[in-house]
Amino acid sequence: MSGQAPQASLLRARPDHLVVVAGTGTEVGKTWVSAHLAVLARRRGLGVNARKPAQSFDPGDDDAERTDAHVLGAATGEAPSAVCRRNRWYPIAMAPPMAAEALDRPPLLLDDLLDDLSWSPAADLVLVETAGGVRSPLALDGDTIDLCHRLGPDQVVLVADAGLGTINSVRLSAAALAPWPVVVMLNRYDPGVDLHRRNRAWLADRESLGCVTEVEELLDLVLR
Repeated sequence: MSGQAPQASLLRARPDHLVVVAGTGTEVGKTWVSAHLAVLARRRGLGVNARKPAQSFDPGDDDAERTDAHVLGAATGEAPSAVCRRNRWYPIAMAPPMAAEALDRPPLLLDDLLDDLSWSPAADLVLVETAGGVRSPLALDGDTIDLCHRLGPDQVVLVADAGLGTINSVRLSAAALAPWPVVVMLNRYDPGVDLHRRNRAWLADRESLGCVTEVEELLDLVLR
């Protein structure tokens, strides 16, 4: 394991596979990838927990059960409030600490998120999905990089779009995540699109990054 050692309380309950699911930005499909990973892992007989330290969303998405916590909970068989504590739901589409401020909620600190973070002792695989890109603020004093330093994940899945601009965003994000093993998931990949094929080849061959396009293949890498 690379990076700073995880907190003792989290270390005691550590699952076989602790994976942070990050993204190169918003709307790249982190939740879709996390949910499909969870479904496939459960089909293999693994106990899976998904965790979202904080979530912000458009007003009304919670009533319509469209939040990330709802999607992830449906995939793992958990209640949405187990995926993300209710006090960390922010019904406004901003980065969580900004959303907390806009809603006149208490200031959101990284220690607050870590204190809330727990999972079942029976979980073989825990997926911790972050918000926004790897440098988007999760709290007033931390982003995905800081969260990784505190958790010490076994693997970081970096979800990226397969299209134009992804090489730049993947290179910047992967460099920031360098202390941890990173596998890139090119989401919405179409083998019939020449740009998608070239992006994948560039990242794999020139950047020497583990780069996959199918969730089944991603799960194999996560569990090895």
